[in-house]
Amino acid sequence: MDIITGILKASMILFEEMSPYLLFGFMFAGLLHVLVTPGTIAKHLGKRSSLSVVKASLFGIPLPLCSCGVIPAAMSLRKEGASKGAILSFLISTPTTGVDSIFATYSLLGGVFAIYRVLASFAAGVFSGILANIFDDDSAAQADPEIDECRLCRSKKEHKHTVAEKVKMAFTYAFVELISDTGRWLLLGVLIGGVIAFFMPEKFIHDYLGSGWRAMIVMLILGIPMYVCATGSIPIAAALMMKGMNPGAAFVFLMAGPATNAVSMTVISRNIGRKALIIYLVSIALCSVMMGGLLDRLWDFFQMKEMGLLIVHRTFLPGWLKTGSMAVLISLIAFNMLFVKRCREGS
Repeated sequence: MDIITGILKASMILFEEMSPYLLFGFMFAGLLHVLVTPGTIAKHLGKRSSLSVVKASLFGIPLPLCSCGVIPAAMSLRKEGASKGAILSFLISTPTTGVDSIFATYSLLGGVFAIYRVLASFAAGVFSGILANIFDDDSAAQADPEIDECRLCRSKKEHKHTVAEKVKMAFTYAFVELISDTGRWLLLGVLIGGVIAFFMPEKFIHDYLGSGWRAMIVMLILGIPMYVCATGSIPIAAALMMKGMNPGAAFVFLMAGPATNAVSMTVISRNIGRKALIIYLVSIALCSVMMGGLLDRLWDFFQMKEMGLLIVHRTFLPGWLKTGSMAVLISLIAFNMLFVKRCREGS
C-alpha cells in the first residue's frame, strides 16, 4: 500500500501542475478545429517548394494530433494535392507539438523548454520537407475537387452555421473527441512519470543511462518505436530530469517519442514511399540529437541546472485552481472513457 500511495502521490503532483494548462489547450484546439479546415490548409501545400514546407510545419505546430492521429490528416492532405515535402514536414511538426502539449510543457518544464520545443519541431519539419523535395521524386496526388465535408453536419453542400453552433462544436471536439483520443495516453504518461519519480534512484540515471550524447542516443532508441503522445511524454521527461537526466536527453525523448511509432512508420512506407520513410526517420534522429545537444549547451551557458531541479514545483497558479482543474479534467477523461467510447462502439 505504501508503494501504491507513493506512486499515486507523485503522479498527482505532475497531473495537478499540468491540468489548468491542458484545459486551456484543449479549448484552444477546439476553436482551431472549427475555424481552420483541412481544405484551407491543403491549398497552401501543393507546390514542391520550400515555402510549402515552411507553411506545412507552421500549420502543424498548433494542431493537437498524435503520431497516429496525424496519419489520416496527412493522407487527406496528400489526396488533396499536397507535396511529399509538405507532408513530411506536417508529419513531424504536428505530433511533436500541439497547443495542449505546449501549455503542458510550460507547466512542468518552464517557458524556455516550451519555446525551444516549438522551435525545434518547426526546424525538424522544415529540414525533413526540404530533404524530401531534393531527394525524393514527387508525383503529387490529384486534388479532390469535392467540397470539404462540414464538421458540424457532415454535409458537402456550401452553407453557414450560427456562432452558437460553432461554439458547441468547439466544446464537443475539445472536451469529447480530443479528450477521448488522448485521455488514456495522458493518464498513462502521468502514471509512468509517477513510477519513475517514486522508484528510480538518481544513481541509476548516472550509472546506466549516462549523460550527454550517450543518454541522448539511448532515449532516441527508446523513443522511435514507442507510442506516446506529445502531452503524455511530458511527465515522463519531467520525472527523468528530476532524477538527474540532462535536459538534452529528455528533449530527445520528447521529440522522437511523439513523432514516431511502428504504426506511423508502416503507413508512411506504404502510402508515401520507403525513401520518404528513410528521410523521415533520418530527419527526426539527426534533429532531435543535434537540438538536444544544443539545449544542453544553452542550459549550461545560462546556468539553469538549479532551475531544472525545481521544474515541477512551480507556484505561478493558486492551489485551488490547479486542484479544481485536475478534478474537472479527471471527470472529463472518466466520462469519455466510460460513456462516449461505449456510445461510439454501439453506433
